[in-house]
Amino acid sequence: MTGTGMCEGRVVIVTGGGRGLGRAHALAFAAEGAKVVVNDLGVGLDGAASAGSPAARVVEEIRATGGDAVAHGGDIATGEGAASLIATALDAYGRLDTLVNNAGFLRDRMLVNLDEDDWDAVVRVHLKGHFLPLRHALAHWRTEAKAGRPPVARVVNTTSGAGLLGSVGQGNYAAAKAGIVGLTLVAAAETSRYGVQVNAVAPAARTRMTERAFADLAGVPEDVSPLVVWLGSAASAGVTGRVFEAEGGRITVMEGWRLGPTADRGARWTPAEAGEAAAKLLTAAERPRAVYGA
Repeated sequence: MTGTGMCEGRVVIVTGGGRGLGRAHALAFAAEGAKVVVNDLGVGLDGAASAGSPAARVVEEIRATGGDAVAHGGDIATGEGAASLIATALDAYGRLDTLVNNAGFLRDRMLVNLDEDDWDAVVRVHLKGHFLPLRHALAHWRTEAKAGRPPVARVVNTTSGAGLLGSVGQGNYAAAKAGIVGLTLVAAAETSRYGVQVNAVAPAARTRMTERAFADLAGVPEDVSPLVVWLGSAASAGVTGRVFEAEGGRITVMEGWRLGPTADRGARWTPAEAGEAAAKLLTAAERPRAVYGA
């Protein structure tokens, strides 16, 4: 393996680690000395079963270059699968230091054509698939902290520009990715006392999941991984509750909802007065960026 050893001795879980961004992250962590648990259910773009074990193939890649990795093929959007994921790291290596939540797939439709099943499936894998591994990892780290072994723990969640700005034809995906941002902020606030830092990255890169929806993306998954590795390492001490966008050679700190122009009359408005005040405030407010695809 080649690298600086930034993650030497750390044990890292990467969900959705068999292809695309997850594979790039797993290989990058291994190159920096981490032992990696590569999770991938091995499904197609729409979540349907597919042949082969992409997680096992990535493990073979890591081992072939002198690294240490194990595969996990469970469904991390179930309580049992998420619990077994954390157990796999602890059984194989005796510890867990970093969780990278990355698993996901797409079922794109305009809202008027979006079936309930397509909504449930995408929200389940992206949002619940972030929550359950996070919950089980946090339970382990809290136990460690209470036992006098405070961890230097890191969580890197995967959101999207679709979740930050919206994306036409991706209402289910955008809602799930926006939910991941909210989850990140809450987790960061609740867990810092246990030695846990939680951040999110909105990657923009050509993968099998994005190439059809965003054909103009020039970046590749390997461009995003260095930031994820740093966030997942001890070197990122003091950084938590932040959202970054990464594309190619560009890294941006995303600044979310914050107080803008305000009017306060100290009493209840009439509808007409409220409308007049809101219209005046909008003239002083920044215009939002366009929704992707609009």
